[in-house]
Order: sequence, then structure tokens, then C-alpha cells
Amino acid sequence: MTRGVPDAVHAGAGGGVQSVVRAFEVLEVMAERGPMRLSRLAQQSGLPLSTVHRLVATLSDLGYVRADGKTYSLAPRLIHLGERASRMLSRWSLPHLTSLVDELGETANLAMLDGDRIVYVAQVPSRHAMRMFTEVGRRVLPHCTAVGKALLAGLPESESLALVRRTGLPAATSQTLTTEEGLAHALADVRARGYAVDDGEQEVGVRCVAVALTDSNLPLALSVSGPGPRMTAELEERAVPALGRAAAALAADLAGA
Repeated sequence: MTRGVPDAVHAGAGGGVQSVVRAFEVLEVMAERGPMRLSRLAQQSGLPLSTVHRLVATLSDLGYVRADGKTYSLAPRLIHLGERASRMLSRWSLPHLTSLVDELGETANLAMLDGDRIVYVAQVPSRHAMRMFTEVGRRVLPHCTAVGKALLAGLPESESLALVRRTGLPAATSQTLTTEEGLAHALADVRARGYAVDDGEQEVGVRCVAVALTDSNLPLALSVSGPGPRMTAELEERAVPALGRAAAALAADLAGA
């Protein structure tokens, strides 16, 4: 399955329109792999070259794909769609993030796996004077964040391994996991306990707890984060079920929307 296209749609279930499915497959490949020629796009998508040619021609006419000689890439018109979708996702998540802040007192975040990076989609800050702040729209590598590890743990092991081999495992702090073996053990722990922790791996002195939205077609995760001294074992024990409830509620909202 091409990442980002649900299995049911990819298989044509539920009355899916095949040409629409294929158009999104082409866009997903370009989003993940960057500009490429039609022959490589056909190879990467698994579609016939003639089909890819027709789809790209149509997407170009609509302004969603642009040509640079014989190389094709995503066009800026897609930015408008992405920004609208991001604003809607942020709006749906804010009540759940606010509830987490009210209950736990620390900053609550929504993040998404976008290609090989984690992008922060929404945030409600703690009301403490000293608090964790991550700019919405910030993109980071997944191996050194709780949200990233929560989402990596939900991928097949071969996919998570391929992703980190593409990005590498650079150290953001002295606590960052920088070996495939170390990350593999950490992801196994995430799968076993159902949540991920970042203990100063992205920012010195900051601790974060995260869970993935397991009932969503989107690769999303919720987290709470704050200064290490306040992010105690007792708060973590309270945070995990609270995050689980918020994740289930947000997934239900998104499914209804």
C-alpha cells in the first residue's frame, strides 16, 4: 500500500473511484520521493506508464503538479489544500488538547508523521510561567521525540527501519538514541506498554509522554510535555490514561468529520 492511502480505498472497496485512488497514489509518491520522471513515477507507484502519463497531465492542468523539463513535482496549489486541512485538524483537536492541559497542567501537543518527519499540528500551552513550547509547523526527526517513537512503533518494523536509515539517527542531545539497536529496543517497549517517552532526547531538561491515535487513518499522536522536575512518575501515570482517552475521542471526531 502507498503510505497515506487507506487499504479499503486502495482496494477499491466501498465504491471508491479507481482514477481518484490512482491520482492520490501518484501525489503520495511525489510527496515522499520528490521530483521524478514519469518512468520512475510509474515504477514507484506500480501503475502503468500510460496511466501515470494521463494522471500527471490532468493533475498538471489542475495546477497540482508542475513540470520542469521531463521531471515532475508537486505544485504550490497543494499548499492551499494542506493549510486548510491543517487548520481544520487543529480546530478539531483543540478541545481535547485543552482538556489535557486542564487535567494535567502541562503543554499538550498534536503531531503527525509527514513523510520522514514529525510535524507539530496543534498545541495548547501549559499555564505555568515555565513551560514547554514547540512552534506549530515545526518539523523534527521522529527518533528523538515521544510522538515520533509512538508513531514509529505503529509501523511495520521494516518500514520504521527503512525510515530511520533514510534520515539517520543524529543526536539532538546526549540522551538521544543514535543506534538502530537502541531505537528498536525503545520501540519494542512502546508497543508493549502502549505509550512513548522522550526524556531529554530532543530538548535538554524536557520530558514528554505520547500515545498514537490507533483508531485513525492519519498518522497522528498526542503528547504532554514539560520541564523534567514537574514531569514526575506520578504525572506520567496520570498522563497515560488521559492521553488514551483524548486520542480515542479525537479519532472518533475525525472519523465522524
